[in-house]
Amino acid sequence: MTSLDSSKEIKKNDSNLSENHEDFRMFGLITFLIADGMTFAGFFAAYLTYKAVNPLPDGAIYELELPIPTLNTILLLVSSATFHKAGKALLKNKNSDAQKWLIGTALLGITFLICQLFEYFNLPFGLTDNLFASTFYALTGFHGLHVTLGTLMILIISWQTRSNGGRITNKNMFPLEAVELYWHFVDGIWVILFIILYLL
Repeated sequence: MTSLDSSKEIKKNDSNLSENHEDFRMFGLITFLIADGMTFAGFFAAYLTYKAVNPLPDGAIYELELPIPTLNTILLLVSSATFHKAGKALLKNKNSDAQKWLIGTALLGITFLICQLFEYFNLPFGLTDNLFASTFYALTGFHGLHVTLGTLMILIISWQTRSNGGRITNKNMFPLEAVELYWHFVDGIWVILFIILYLL
């Protein structure tokens, strides 16, 4: 066998290995989200424990306003729907439509963050007032960080989904699917957070 034949055989074997190699990227992402969810679970457990064991003193009981967090809940739920629409459009090879849905999703995320900042500026307590205040800011701030990162990722993939020269297509959907799963995770965490902080 000549060196040329040998080279072709190696390339053929490499190609077969690539085709048969399982893609563990989504498994890795799911593992990361489970670990991240456990971090949130720790925050939730700490908050509920503090609330049960260390009740606030007289005069320090805060009634959190519901309109802004309720609006934020609606914004994130709608953003999950628009993200899903983007995936459906990409499957049909409608990249420009997918890009529009993604930009809409990012705008909803940005609006959420603006509303959260507005709520912070109008709260009757500060970060260091007491244990409740500290855990409240820790929970909402940590979630807000996730929304910020998610929004940035959505803006990046919206650019990569463009019709001319975009690398995300209906044949390469993993980046969009990964960010979509992350975004749904962030939305789900907010629903739990909303119930625990504002409704219980």
